[in-house]
Amino acid sequence: MKPPSPPPDRSPLVVLGLSAALLALGYGRREAAPTTALRRDDLSPSKQRPKRRGWWPALKGVYRRFSEDRVTSIAGGVTFFALLALFPAIAALVSIYGLFTDPRQLTGQIDQLSTVLPGGAIEVVGGQLQRLAEQGRSSLGVAFLISVGAALWSANAGMKAIFDALNIVYDEDEKRSFVMLNVQSLAFTLAGLVLILLALAAVVVVPIVFSYVGLESTAATVVQWGRWPVLLLVLAFALAVIYRFGPSRRTARWRWISWGSAFAAIAWLGASALFSWYAANFGSFNATYGTLGAAIGFMTWIWLSSIVILVGAELDAELECQDPEMPRKSPEGGLGRASRT
Repeated sequence: MKPPSPPPDRSPLVVLGLSAALLALGYGRREAAPTTALRRDDLSPSKQRPKRRGWWPALKGVYRRFSEDRVTSIAGGVTFFALLALFPAIAALVSIYGLFTDPRQLTGQIDQLSTVLPGGAIEVVGGQLQRLAEQGRSSLGVAFLISVGAALWSANAGMKAIFDALNIVYDEDEKRSFVMLNVQSLAFTLAGLVLILLALAAVVVVPIVFSYVGLESTAATVVQWGRWPVLLLVLAFALAVIYRFGPSRRTARWRWISWGSAFAAIAWLGASALFSWYAANFGSFNATYGTLGAAIGFMTWIWLSSIVILVGAELDAELECQDPEMPRKSPEGGLGRASRT
């Protein structure tokens, strides 16, 4: 008699319902935005900010700008550069991870995200991780530093593509110098790898800590249910940082978690879970694309993720446009999103 199949893991869906409370953090205390001098003609009726405020005008603005900014096409460009940057980033991750422990453990930890990530992503990323892990652990040296530096520089292209897309969303021209742009994007790329390493370390450390205090039976439950709210908070915070410092602008207000970043984090988890479910039950990428089916499914997931991230930025930009305290002129004199009427 065939044993009954285990019940599906519904923890991500439950967490998605509860995590809507993140949106309330968008109404936290806000820092005062830097102001800039306005000329007299900037106060003319034709250049004054629209008086309509609220969610409905903001949502209509996001819908309008979604078409005007060609978000789907921009997301396609981000997807292309993200794929080019993915494998160098994986190589850097495996190299750094191998300094501390066996890199072959990464493949098992990636499988824990199968509820959210589609099968194509697990297959592509897992295969690359397995190939790199079989090369053995890394040793610190000049050759190691050069290889990691080259991998980070190659992975940097994906982050710069996101910066460029955010400039379009916020109607900004790139005003940073070549050096400053690459330093900033490299810092974001390295910070992303560090966050991933910390998350992987937490999966190992948490059960050890609970075992030390005599709560071994609780460790599995904490890891199973606690990883999703933590992932959501970290993702929302990371997106808020990217939305603030990714575009080339100075007159922006900082929030620990903005409405756009909270929406993008929740929508990304939901969209990833739905796409994973669709690909597992109805998707026919292998039947249509043959051996490229996994890669096509993975590309589609990255494209959808890019759209969600850009829509979150559009939402933040529209809400910022309604803020009467935001200046209408950028310090360099160019028109940014907050200046549009």
